[in-house]
Amino acid sequence: MAFTRITDYLDRTAARLPEKVAYIDTDRELTFSEIRNEAYRLAGALAGEGIFKKPVGIFLDQCVEVVPAIMGTAYAGNFYSILDVDMPEARIDKILATFEPAAIITARKFAGKASDILRQSGRSDVWIIIYEDEQEKELTAETEALVDAAKNRVVSTDLLYVLFTSGSTGMPKGVALSHGAVMAEVEWVPTAVQIDEETIFANQAPFYFVMSTMEIFQTVRNGCTTCIPPRMAFAFPGMLMEYLIEHNVNTIYWVPTLLCMFANMGALEEEQLPPLRLVMASGEVMPVKQLNMWMDAFPDAVFVNQYGPTEMADICAYYIVDRRFRDTESLPIGRACEHMDLLILNDKDEEAAPGEEGELCGRGPSLAYGYYNNPEKTAEVFVQNPLVSAYEEKIYRTGDLVRLNERGELIYITRKDFQIKHMGHRIELGEIETAASSLDGLDRCACVYDDVHKMIVMFYTGSIEEKTATEGIRSLVPEYMVPARTIRLDVMPQNLNGKIDRKGLKGLLDR
Repeated sequence: MAFTRITDYLDRTAARLPEKVAYIDTDRELTFSEIRNEAYRLAGALAGEGIFKKPVGIFLDQCVEVVPAIMGTAYAGNFYSILDVDMPEARIDKILATFEPAAIITARKFAGKASDILRQSGRSDVWIIIYEDEQEKELTAETEALVDAAKNRVVSTDLLYVLFTSGSTGMPKGVALSHGAVMAEVEWVPTAVQIDEETIFANQAPFYFVMSTMEIFQTVRNGCTTCIPPRMAFAFPGMLMEYLIEHNVNTIYWVPTLLCMFANMGALEEEQLPPLRLVMASGEVMPVKQLNMWMDAFPDAVFVNQYGPTEMADICAYYIVDRRFRDTESLPIGRACEHMDLLILNDKDEEAAPGEEGELCGRGPSLAYGYYNNPEKTAEVFVQNPLVSAYEEKIYRTGDLVRLNERGELIYITRKDFQIKHMGHRIELGEIETAASSLDGLDRCACVYDDVHKMIVMFYTGSIEEKTATEGIRSLVPEYMVPARTIRLDVMPQNLNGKIDRKGLKGLLDR
């Protein structure tokens, strides 16, 4: 079977494994055939109104119904964006201003809130589709034929989703990816790591965050099972560990902040642990100290450090951990995924020499089209490949600085905007964080630059005293890199995606 669109995966798996449970949350579980049938009913509603190649918002919480909503939108030939009900309304309003949905799929319990948000933003004309109402309708042969006709008009270059990331101006940027771009990654993943019918995921990433696409689309492609733990469990590692054990979870794809919290709070020292065989990390730097704690707890598991922005469909580089690292070392992000190519460009837009620092840029089939309804921002980072002049070829400039080590592995250094000039020295704040993360008693840290007082400030959590932390860092980095202020926090602030909230930390500087 040749795959042209993402829904082809569900068609195949629902025919092959119709009664297998695919998604589980605290209230409900869905089999593959149920997902397809519920998706078809939603698609029938959209197709019946002639909505084709249009944006569709999905206004739901973290629940199994999100998957049929995604697939139903795609079956009808449209593209989706997730509007989580727990998002701040101000952010939803900004997204609506850019995305301009033709319809919004929501549940009965959220219909009033959706209507209020649309009215307040001046979009009362947007059609609200109530999920339960559509499921009460009979799935007729006429509906299936209508959906099939729409589905068969979809080609791989059509948009699948627009996921909104943070923008430096405060306006979210909608990253637009096609069916083909997402499918290129979906096809690559099982060639690199073990993902199959026996895989049981525990979803951590919100569905509006690109990391969640791993679980969503690997499940429909391979016949996996994805469990959606209650959100409150992520604040209590013991509770979450019990959930993983109860559901026989063997694969996780989590942000390092959560992996570190598990390690720092002693959850890996429990007598009974889940049967993990694959642990993947992405979204931010994975500290080696906590990685070693995970590897000690699960000696037979495969650990993978992955790297990639939303603009390249989530993953463009990966490193399967094949050796032990000292706590003071940086974990490689490895090499390019086989379906992508990565370039390291220096300040002259030339290929960097081995070991030379440069900006990581990507090209290949998983590249996004750019930012939805935002040609100016698109033009800034989706640019002509400077190494090619005879034809048009777009690359994406990640804004991340990397280098190749002596093994030919990519080493992440820092964001370009985390690089500062201080006391005449160019300093990578990430290097300070790597050094500090190795200290006993320090659980998590992040460095920011105080532009007013011209000083480096480190925030951290852990039992180590501030003075002791400063002295420990002084033994690991040059004096000009030692933070002038070291501030201990009870809790490290996180953004909506579960990463360290660096903007929030900068806001603490004036206190």
